[in-house]
Amino acid sequence: MIACLGRIVQDTDAGSIPDDDVSTISQSLDLQGTIESGGIQGVADKDFGGIYSFKPLALIKPSGTEDIARVVKAASRTSHLTVAARGNGHSINGQAMADGGLVIDMRSTEESHFKLLRIGGSSYIDVSGGALWEDVLKRCVSMFRLAPRSWTDYLGLTVGGTLSNAGVSGQAFRYGPQTSNVTELEVVTGKGEITVCSETQNSELFFGALGGLGQFGIITRARVKLQPAPDMVRWIRLVYSEFEEFTRDAEFLVTRGEGESFDYVEGFVFSNSDDPINGWPSVPLDPDHEFNPAHIPQTAGSVLYCLEVALHYHHSDHTSTVDSAVIGLLERLGFVRRLRFQVNVSYTEFLLRVKRVEEHARANGIWDSPHPWLNIFVSKSCIVDFDRTVLREMLKDGVGGPMLIYPLLRSKWDDRTSVVLPEGEIFYIVALLRCVPKGPSVEKLVAQNHEIVQWCNKEGLDFKLYLPHYQSKEDWKRHFGNQWSRFVERKFNFDPMAILAPGQKIFKRSNINRN
Repeated sequence: MIACLGRIVQDTDAGSIPDDDVSTISQSLDLQGTIESGGIQGVADKDFGGIYSFKPLALIKPSGTEDIARVVKAASRTSHLTVAARGNGHSINGQAMADGGLVIDMRSTEESHFKLLRIGGSSYIDVSGGALWEDVLKRCVSMFRLAPRSWTDYLGLTVGGTLSNAGVSGQAFRYGPQTSNVTELEVVTGKGEITVCSETQNSELFFGALGGLGQFGIITRARVKLQPAPDMVRWIRLVYSEFEEFTRDAEFLVTRGEGESFDYVEGFVFSNSDDPINGWPSVPLDPDHEFNPAHIPQTAGSVLYCLEVALHYHHSDHTSTVDSAVIGLLERLGFVRRLRFQVNVSYTEFLLRVKRVEEHARANGIWDSPHPWLNIFVSKSCIVDFDRTVLREMLKDGVGGPMLIYPLLRSKWDDRTSVVLPEGEIFYIVALLRCVPKGPSVEKLVAQNHEIVQWCNKEGLDFKLYLPHYQSKEDWKRHFGNQWSRFVERKFNFDPMAILAPGQKIFKRSNINRN
């Protein structure tokens, strides 16, 4: 088998592998799933970012965990093959690609696990690492009237994919990211070993894999915490003209206890203009709602801010009870009173809100356009400077998509995971979710992303990239800071030959050196 792999790599390039050779690999691996040539026109050399493209040697569609382990073990017996786990291809900078290596399509394993468990009075769901969160939502709500506690905004992502990064949305201020809401994982390490891990069993692998950027193992199963699912959501958007008032109210809401705040808190920045994508029209929640610019204070600057909140409730709750709870919270906030928008939607509809955006974008042919996104965690101590220079000057005309900004609480994150954060209890996530046509503008916006990061470094801001992408070891060392040695030690223990997730460009295929 290994001789066959070696011959293919030496005698052909990744774009011209004979079908019979691919068949030979499949037979040698004894896979229950299938294997395709990397040269086949497909998805393994693409991602949502649309910026990079690297052809793999082959695309593996495993039937389950054992197939994945066989592939990794086979790669480990070569001197150069790498393996990348690909979920739904939503990475931005080629992180789920393997140039000349093997790409594993995790979506083919989505039905491998789906089991409700009740342990110590609490409910959990065991799901495949290749399952989409949107399917987990629909099945849990329809079958059990239960749901995971923490989400991402877009649910067309795999469980293993988001857990390998963090998984953040408007519930994270209360429950933490998705990495704080799992109690057990099944992982295939870079040695090809299938390992069950948790806080008390193989804990170093458990915490390493969570937020580990795929460097220590491929998550094939996760045990996710559940809670009773509400029926309905009161979804509200509130406009602010001053950043200080916006951040004060957002921080007030995220630091209040359960039952004393909304169930979801996010925010975004938008241009103080009539631009249909970047300006006033992007705020109303209903087509019948109108944004009247006459209500904007004359002191407003080049951008405005929107606090987005939501309150869960049940069909059994009287409307007056919901109204009273909402009013009690809103009366303490300093938004522009005549620029408030709200709708009532089902819980599932609310969580699938970005799915409607996707459907609209696909219908208009722009979903597959490049997405040079930038996601940053910025310390509270630096967020005013970031707003002043980046949001109000560099990005005042918008980015062709949402510019999210809202506070998170460090105490809701577990420092034992591989995620690195700014210092301080309160920090902000800033997400520039660009969508642009192909062409020179893509390179220009990628350059602007670099300019923003360079400015943050130059000004000494306390920040960390979320969904990080660096090209040099020195940049990765700076990113992880005093956690770098722990990260390298975990790599040495669980993927010593640097087989996994080559697209992250952290380690090169070889034996890992601890220095």
